[in-house]
Amino acid sequence: MGSSVRIKEFSFGYEKKTILEEINFQFEQGHFYSIVGPNGSGKTTLLKHIAKILEVSKDKIFIEDCDIHKLKGKNFARKIALVPQNTEVEFQFSVEDIVMMGRSPYVRPLQKDSDEDKERVFEAMKLTNTFQLKDKSIAELSGGERQRVIVARALVQDTPIILLDEPISHLDLFHQIEILNIIKNLNLKKKITVIAVLHDLNLAIEYSDEIIFIGEGEIKASGKPRNIINIEIIKMIYGIDVVVIENPVSGKPHIIPIVKGSTRS
Repeated sequence: MGSSVRIKEFSFGYEKKTILEEINFQFEQGHFYSIVGPNGSGKTTLLKHIAKILEVSKDKIFIEDCDIHKLKGKNFARKIALVPQNTEVEFQFSVEDIVMMGRSPYVRPLQKDSDEDKERVFEAMKLTNTFQLKDKSIAELSGGERQRVIVARALVQDTPIILLDEPISHLDLFHQIEILNIIKNLNLKKKITVIAVLHDLNLAIEYSDEIIFIGEGEIKASGKPRNIINIEIIKMIYGIDVVVIENPVSGKPHIIPIVKGSTRS
């Protein structure tokens, strides 16, 4: 199985401050990866470089073995879709219009939306439970509703790679599971490579093929959840004491923080 994204000796910083240092990693095609770690460790910065939001030097990040510098405009947009952390939209577009923007890499200038485009948009809105919102202004939506709309936009972009920067941060538990189930099903059925920054370790464990721990701008550890999740790695990365048990349903590790002084005498 080939490499979807390859990062080679990549470092980044500004004003004499190092944010990421000597990152080397291969994201394999069709796998679900979660990048986890403390706030300020460089997770989102790494994702932004893969998405070309932040400029990267040549020969550092490759998409399907092609240097991202050689992928321009629509060609790049056909490879990678991004669900950003900030889903604020300045203009009062309708929900349907926002989702339809995900089809722009396939539409020629001044060309009208095709029936196929509309069908794909409606399908994505139904998958993300946003179809009933299609005529509303994006500005009228709650943070959670807006998050689901942006996920729908990424789905219709029809890319082999999806990047998600805290995609469930504004959602209640029901919609967190709903969105992650949608992404996981696409990952399994269409072999889409998923690279997600997540804060909830237990959800990352349940949905990921591989976990990547980033701390102080470095990859501290990576591997399959069953092989890598233990009390030592959590202590090293987060500085907290935990208990790791087996999830009785999935059989995967489950983390329980030890909260000192919380028990009643």
